[in-house]
Amino acid sequence: MDGNGRDPRLNALEEDFFASVDRAPPNHSRARDDGARRQQHVRVVFEKTPPSGAFLRGFMNPSYYDTPVSTNTGSFWHFSRKEINDLTLATLAFALALALMRVGGILGILRTGETPFVVFIEMAIWGTLYIFSLGPAFLLHEMAHKFLARHYGCWAEFRADPSGLKTGVLIAAILGFVFMAPGAVMVAGNITREQNGKIALAGPISNLVLYAIGLVLGGLLLGLSDGAIISAFVQAWLWGNSILAAFNMIPLGPLDGRKVKQWNEPIFWVFFIGTIGLAYGTISGQIDPYLDLFSNLI
Repeated sequence: MDGNGRDPRLNALEEDFFASVDRAPPNHSRARDDGARRQQHVRVVFEKTPPSGAFLRGFMNPSYYDTPVSTNTGSFWHFSRKEINDLTLATLAFALALALMRVGGILGILRTGETPFVVFIEMAIWGTLYIFSLGPAFLLHEMAHKFLARHYGCWAEFRADPSGLKTGVLIAAILGFVFMAPGAVMVAGNITREQNGKIALAGPISNLVLYAIGLVLGGLLLGLSDGAIISAFVQAWLWGNSILAAFNMIPLGPLDGRKVKQWNEPIFWVFFIGTIGLAYGTISGQIDPYLDLFSNLI
């Protein structure tokens, strides 16, 4: 804490994000030493000018970027106001893109000839369903990164990517499918390659855990009722978690797979092949007999 009672690490995360220039935060916490200490700085990125435009203003108040991050009192579970706003923004934009995908985008809406009111109701229903079925897949994936980074003594907060959200929603509206980069957990601190790999792997592992929960509880729910809403919820939960885990294990760019591969190739290949196979089995319907197995228990 400085003389004003403010944690100086907040300066590393309070500026706007996803910039072209990287620089190290002025201060950071000491990472936990797991016996393999080797200083490897994790980049924190900034943006010099806040994003603007009608799209972003449609989601939030323009004064959003002028709101300072709340001072962290040291709690492991701390979430700044900015982080909560970013998580909310990313989740709602993700749900909107999925709802647009469900109705086939603008072209799909035009083909059906339905009235704007009917389309709005349909999108509201599916958007709500996707928030509850796919929201946990996205949120807990990011929180797994955050909490493990905090465990290693780093400063970590989620930051939404406005340009990624805008592009994702436009793609869903025009083409009728979802391809979106909602944002990422920004980490400030010194960690080893191993710790960086484990932080990255925590996200896909959280999706695998949620998938297992959905497989068991989803099957039990289908045993109680095989209604369309329950079936759609369970299927969205399973394919959402399997696809998110598999996609993030791709060893390219800023995705988790690249960091895991740099740390430990055998572990990378086990999770990469496993998540790809799980996603394929879920999408192709090969997982359905296992759902039936649990549904028959009731």
